[in-house]
Amino acid sequence: MKINRHGKAKILSPEEIQLLFSKGLLLTRDRTLMAVMLYTAARVNETVTLLTTDVYNKRGKVRPELIIRKSNSKGKLATRSIPVLEDLRTRLENYRPTYDNGYLFPGLWGKGHLHRDSACLILKRACERTGLDGISTHSFRRTALTLMSNAHIPLRVIQEISGHRNLDQLQRYLEVETDQVKGAIAQLSMLSPTEERQIEKRMFIDQRPTQLKQRDST
Repeated sequence: MKINRHGKAKILSPEEIQLLFSKGLLLTRDRTLMAVMLYTAARVNETVTLLTTDVYNKRGKVRPELIIRKSNSKGKLATRSIPVLEDLRTRLENYRPTYDNGYLFPGLWGKGHLHRDSACLILKRACERTGLDGISTHSFRRTALTLMSNAHIPLRVIQEISGHRNLDQLQRYLEVETDQVKGAIAQLSMLSPTEERQIEKRMFIDQRPTQLKQRDST
């Protein structure tokens, strides 16, 4: 559930991710499902509708790039190819669908694909086991995209991964951290008049121990 976040999914910390994958998600399928969303920034519907051929080649090996087809993406804008990170590759190599019906995450008794509501329920139960709150399947996507933004990856590159229609949509989607706001405001100290800064500096020196003041005056 998205609690007191104005409808936005929570950004996950590394500790929360570790707790979810080690204690909350019990099945290999469930850990693989959430890992795909985390390491590709894919939406939940894009993830549950993945075909095995979107992930594995004809020899059963994990592809270098995971394919998110246009037909299953929001707005059906374009097919996206997302490089497979080594952590995700390992999980995909250790996972195989229970039923060979063409979907990476088959539905109950092999009928169609896993429903998005079922994916949400899996995560909800994992959060109940770990005592985590305010997390939804969308948290993985927002966490991945915000982390890229904080690493100063150009927005145009992030948009290529996220599949947003335009940069305005993407910017509204990203999280701004409290420390980033504090750091931005701290830059405004340079706007103080020079004379006042000199006075503050002299006051600071006067308050220091005698031996340090003598060193500064030499």
